Amino acid sequence: MSYLDTKGRIFDIQRYSIHDGIGIRTIVFLKGCVLRCRWCCNPESQSYEIQEMRQNNGKIKIVGEDTTVREVMETVEKDRIYYRRSLGGLTLSGGESLLQPEFARDLLHAAKDAGFTTALESMACADYARIEMLLPYLDTYLMDIKHMNGEKHREFTGRENSLMLENARRVAESGQCELVIRTPVIPTFNETPEEIRAIAEYAASLPGVKQMHILPYHRLGYDKYVGLGRPYPMGDVETPSREHMIMLRGVVEKTGLKCIIGG
Repeated sequence: MSYLDTKGRIFDIQRYSIHDGIGIRTIVFLKGCVLRCRWCCNPESQSYEIQEMRQNNGKIKIVGEDTTVREVMETVEKDRIYYRRSLGGLTLSGGESLLQPEFARDLLHAAKDAGFTTALESMACADYARIEMLLPYLDTYLMDIKHMNGEKHREFTGRENSLMLENARRVAESGQCELVIRTPVIPTFNETPEEIRAIAEYAASLPGVKQMHILPYHRLGYDKYVGLGRPYPMGDVETPSREHMIMLRGVVEKTGLKCIIGG
């Protein structure tokens, strides 16, 4: 069987993205995640099961689709001209792509064979063997590090963080791809200068890591929780101010990393 026939489960494909790797990109969102982050903006990604979600217009949307690498690449190929001009390509997101490692590997393989750059958004919460499968086909790993305190990480995400921190170091030491650390800035969880500084210092200690992205919390997932019949875990927590994010950027840059405030 050709690797193009590898099957997997996705819940969305987003074209024309400019925030998830270099250039103009197509993001493929894989279903399933091991974490339950309170602020998750894609709660429909958490379960691997195909679900129903009620939209704001009252219509029911089916969330989840079984597909093949070949079928996904038919969509990715539509924007070849934009990739060529911008050095863009394919980004895998989720959910957590490492829950479908063969499918993720073969999607990245297909993109590389097509001449596109590749990127992965991931928490690295999996055995390193799964990450190793992807590295030969990966240009940029956009890896979340959410907190340095394991117990607080468990309280807000459902898992402690030692495996993820270890995997970040192993990816960096492999030298097989660019590693960029990304941190969502979440009020009540990790918004203090001390907490962000601890993450930045760890990121700066990783071989070859030059960038850290900080992403302000937002409430864009609220309607999805309602549509899934689930309570919104973050309550009335508000988005950090622009001034606060700029202050945190300064905290990160004092460690020697370039810091980008994401959208």
